[in-house]
Amino acid sequence: MNEIIIYVEKAFENVAGSERKAEMVQEIIGRIEDSACEWIKNGKDRDDAINKSIVEFGDLTEIILELRGEPLGLQFDNSKRGLWFSIIGSLIFVALMVFINMYYSPNYIWFLYPTFAVIWWPLSMFFFGKWRKGRN
Repeated sequence: MNEIIIYVEKAFENVAGSERKAEMVQEIIGRIEDSACEWIKNGKDRDDAINKSIVEFGDLTEIILELRGEPLGLQFDNSKRGLWFSIIGSLIFVALMVFINMYYSPNYIWFLYPTFAVIWWPLSMFFFGKWRKGRN
């Protein structure tokens, strides 16, 4: 099953050659080929079985990063992204409330009430990021 070998070797082409890389590549190829053989035994055609086996195995990114020696650090990056999303979302919501307040009832300032409620969103994301950073 040359397609599987080509797929796995192409995925690992940017990883420096080592004994561990060779073992990992052979293990992944073996697992995907075993899965493809099972799919073929269950009645799938060859190409469909290979594609299903590759999809079933999953993403190789974490394995590649581990072999390169790079940190996975995705969890903290996601909390930073969530913080920025919450800040921008809160600013948009507050701007909308100010606009509605000034357009429909300029004599009564009520937009502060939903603003205080929405401020908790970025604050919780900020402290969640600090808590997660402290745990690592």
